Amino acid sequence: MSDGTEDQKSDKAARQAVPVAAGRALPTSPPDDDAQPVGLYQLCFHAFLVGIVTGLGAVVFRGLIGAVHNAFFLGHLSFSYDASRFTPAAPWGAWVILVPVAGGLVVTWLVSTFAPEAKGHGVPEVMDAIYFRRGVIRPVVAVVKSLASAFAIGTGAAVGREGPIIQIGSALGSTLGQAIPMAAGQRITLVAAGAGAGIAATFNTPIGGVLFATELMMPEISVSTFLPVALATGTATFVGRLFFGVEPAFLVPAQLGALPNQPGSALTMMLYAVLGAITGVAAALLIRALHWAEDGFDRIRNRYGRHALGMLLVGTLMYALMRHAGHYYVEGVGYATIQATLYGQLQGGLFLLVLALAKTLATSVSLGSGSSGGVFSPSLFIGATLGAALASALQLILPGIPVSAPAFAMVGMGAMVGGATGAAMTAVAMIFEMTRDYDIVLPMIIAVAFSLGTRRLLSHESIYTLKLARRGHVIPNALHANMFLVQSAAQVMETDVLVLDADVPFRDLLRSPGDPAFRHVVVTRKGRIHGVLRINTGLRRAVSSDDSSVTLGRLAQHNYIVVAESDAAFDVISRLRQQRATMAVVVTNDQMGPLRVSGVIAKEHIADAVASSIGIFPARAYNSTRGSQGIRGPAQRNVAERAASGEDRHETEN
Repeated sequence: MSDGTEDQKSDKAARQAVPVAAGRALPTSPPDDDAQPVGLYQLCFHAFLVGIVTGLGAVVFRGLIGAVHNAFFLGHLSFSYDASRFTPAAPWGAWVILVPVAGGLVVTWLVSTFAPEAKGHGVPEVMDAIYFRRGVIRPVVAVVKSLASAFAIGTGAAVGREGPIIQIGSALGSTLGQAIPMAAGQRITLVAAGAGAGIAATFNTPIGGVLFATELMMPEISVSTFLPVALATGTATFVGRLFFGVEPAFLVPAQLGALPNQPGSALTMMLYAVLGAITGVAAALLIRALHWAEDGFDRIRNRYGRHALGMLLVGTLMYALMRHAGHYYVEGVGYATIQATLYGQLQGGLFLLVLALAKTLATSVSLGSGSSGGVFSPSLFIGATLGAALASALQLILPGIPVSAPAFAMVGMGAMVGGATGAAMTAVAMIFEMTRDYDIVLPMIIAVAFSLGTRRLLSHESIYTLKLARRGHVIPNALHANMFLVQSAAQVMETDVLVLDADVPFRDLLRSPGDPAFRHVVVTRKGRIHGVLRINTGLRRAVSSDDSSVTLGRLAQHNYIVVAESDAAFDVISRLRQQRATMAVVVTNDQMGPLRVSGVIAKEHIADAVASSIGIFPARAYNSTRGSQGIRGPAQRNVAERAASGEDRHETEN
């Protein structure tokens, strides 16, 4: 921004020398605390640092989980832990039930003492920071989330490790964005970059990490936001591979999802669609069960007692499965169960269905009572067991039917993730990257689509947004192009404008018959724009009762800008914000005479342009009955007026 004194001098000189078009307001500092934006290359360098630190953070986090798990379950200290292998029976016998309780007490102390926002599955808190806190996350969250989630997962809580590393990476990105002066939008970009980097380093899925940040974290998609996110995600993936290797997260048999290129495969595709619908119901059940558990446990006022009771239930379920089924199954991230299902080592549709229900219960109780961990891995677990259960049932009912339990398990994983989180593209890409089986992509797309559609019928909010919606924090469920910004000033302006001399008495204006509720007046003096006036009923009454001889010149406001009919709405809004102007006067030059006033643009006109532009989007029609989640009427205009003033720079909400 240029020096304020020089701007004032140049504006004053222009006002005195140029007819009509020279009228403009004195620029002032923007009405927020944003620093000047950093350059794109500098932002990319910061994102590169975020990727390195987040990748190392994922390594440390997994080491912490291993150390806690080995100490509490096996009684020895070691950082080596392969979550894809079943945990052997603990030497504590039935007392293993208390292992989750002990871990829960540590988690409660860490969260309640240092960072309450580290409670839960993390992603909603990151989204809340992006949309409602200008990308600000306290640095302590990264440390507390690492320790709390390591104790939760390591001691058997039925939660995932992706939510914590997403929040950890986001906190690291936010911390860097706060330490280095930059615009709030760029800080938000670093938060999204940290989130994508975290999930990519955890699962070795760089494409999935970028898509995750794009679908769920980024309010705006452009070169300036995509490049830093992609750079951070790729860097974190490389760092993770240095420590974890290049192997995919899950190993699957070769050509597991291959379908013959013949008409008969249509039946199999239909069955994948049925699987998608079933996982959609399961996703809605998980979403509701999680929040039912939160409401139920919130009735217990003592946070330690609340969490201890929840983890005692999880420990009991875990031990019961060990006694009767041979493994703890629902403890921790559950990758061992997923891997066994993908290789067809778990048989019996009823048993697999029981595992899916048990994991739903254990995850809901864990997070509902106050644990710290993610929901991505539990969704993979539930989807895999449901898919294998459906395939087993079909094979039992229709012997010889061309279905594969491992293939249905893999598709069920993606369908469950896509349905629960609402991130359809992320689900397809991540399952492909986690298994490296390209043949599964086509049935995965069908199943994810049916899952997401079914879940939206039963629960409009995803597992990430429902928690925020219950707080009254609405998150847009679609990214919209700001189509109103490409309109010209002539398309946005109000043409019902009076152009009057400054010496005209205000009382003469009051005598005009049939005046609308609002009247926009451009006040001129000696052929030049002198000011603007927005007259409403209150102003009419106040002035007429005070001094009937007052002129328009005395009432005119001088914080306005002058724009041409061809100027883009984007530029008009930017100038209105930068110069804190209340109105833009639109002028035209017929090349044969002086400039003349064509209309005016005030904030309500921008709001009307926003309202008309977003009405064309399909999501707008689908959400017309959404209730509090849809923004309609005055609320919609409020969003648009915030955009006009520069307070809301992300994509327009639907």
